[in-house]
Amino acid sequence: MDFEQLRKKYPKFIYDKYTIEETDTDIIFTFTFIIPELVTFTPQMSISKADIKIDYDKDFLGKLVFHIGLIELVSYFKCTCSPNVEIKAGYLDEEQIKWFKKLYYYGLGEFMYINKIVISEDNLMHITCPNSKDDISKIDYEGHGNIITIGGGKDSVVALNLLAGMDNTCFMINPKKPGIACCKEAGYNSYFTLKRTIDPNLLELNKKGFLNGHTPFSSLVAFTSYLVAYLTGRKYIVLSNEGSANEPTILGTKINHQYSKTFEFENDFNNYTNKYFNIDIHYFSILRPLSELQIAFLFAQYKNYHQLFRSCNVGSKKEPWNWCCSCPKCLFVYIILSPFLTKEELINIFGEDLYDNIELLPTLLELAGYRETKPFECVGTYSEVRNALSMACVKWPVHPYLLTYYQDNYLVDPHYEMLKSFNTEHNVPPMFLKILQEELERVNELIVNDK
Repeated sequence: MDFEQLRKKYPKFIYDKYTIEETDTDIIFTFTFIIPELVTFTPQMSISKADIKIDYDKDFLGKLVFHIGLIELVSYFKCTCSPNVEIKAGYLDEEQIKWFKKLYYYGLGEFMYINKIVISEDNLMHITCPNSKDDISKIDYEGHGNIITIGGGKDSVVALNLLAGMDNTCFMINPKKPGIACCKEAGYNSYFTLKRTIDPNLLELNKKGFLNGHTPFSSLVAFTSYLVAYLTGRKYIVLSNEGSANEPTILGTKINHQYSKTFEFENDFNNYTNKYFNIDIHYFSILRPLSELQIAFLFAQYKNYHQLFRSCNVGSKKEPWNWCCSCPKCLFVYIILSPFLTKEELINIFGEDLYDNIELLPTLLELAGYRETKPFECVGTYSEVRNALSMACVKWPVHPYLLTYYQDNYLVDPHYEMLKSFNTEHNVPPMFLKILQEELERVNELIVNDK
């Protein structure tokens, strides 16, 4: 069945409830979602009680868990896109409903594009909430230090090194070996882990041909990291989202694979949590002021991480977690690092020279903006990719196939000033901004000395 047929056959989606269960060692969150006459989903999350550092307020914890369920909802809603969504698990006012409708709509932008769904934000879903307003009063809370969200890629490695020596807790959802290895290399032998399981009924529906596609995972990181910051008594949630996340995947639209990594979502999230949670926890990306080239230059200095990090989503799906060397993310990371590492260093990381892979030419053209769309991956802007390619053409003495093709067909015009730029559209607090500015000064000195 297609989109319209599914909506007609399954007109209602219900966020029925959430439960919080304590065992001797863990706290388990279970969410119940119902599509009447089709399926009941009960996905779970769990955290270790040993990682909790405060005497938490149980009502406030419930409020945070309810909101995490509102993010999990979208992964299960998307299989039928039922037009009527009923929230029974907690209370939302009209402004909150409007906030989540926006997140669902733009967070599902890629999903709707791939599935050829054309519908307005108002019509995608009608959300109702029959419950009375909760009376949870403001809690006393004074946080200190930082939560650093870790994915195991180059960006979180840069964040780890920028914040070295500060009072930090690393946070990972379903951690994989690369993230764990990077944390340990940075000196963190323990970290806060959230285990998340997907209801197998969803996977079965996917096999049967129900709608499937990308959801705004970074919004789940946002709400879960807020819960973790609260339970560990932290004040700052530090992300590694760069300014390039703001560029849409389909230029001229708001269809963006990275929507929940954008500055717009970051602002929306802070506004929402300040109003509805009302405790002093600040959520921001320390890399927002930097370009992808600056991040790559910094990462290139951290040689001890080069065999540990992984940014490939394909390769991270199974052990051993490695580079697939054929996806857009692999090629993008190769390109963005190539002005700052030698061919031999890159081959040592990836296992082969991706610039010599003729089959990657269409992907290179997509990344550089010479096709209709960017790849639906977390990659840099067109200008960043073109600049990295131009810088590599100048630096590399012998050009492999893809660099030769680029030089022969497009303008090689390196802009080294991009390495000195500073994006002023950010939420970085002053003390973190000082760290960034000092690091940029160090980078500029290295560039001058290199020349």
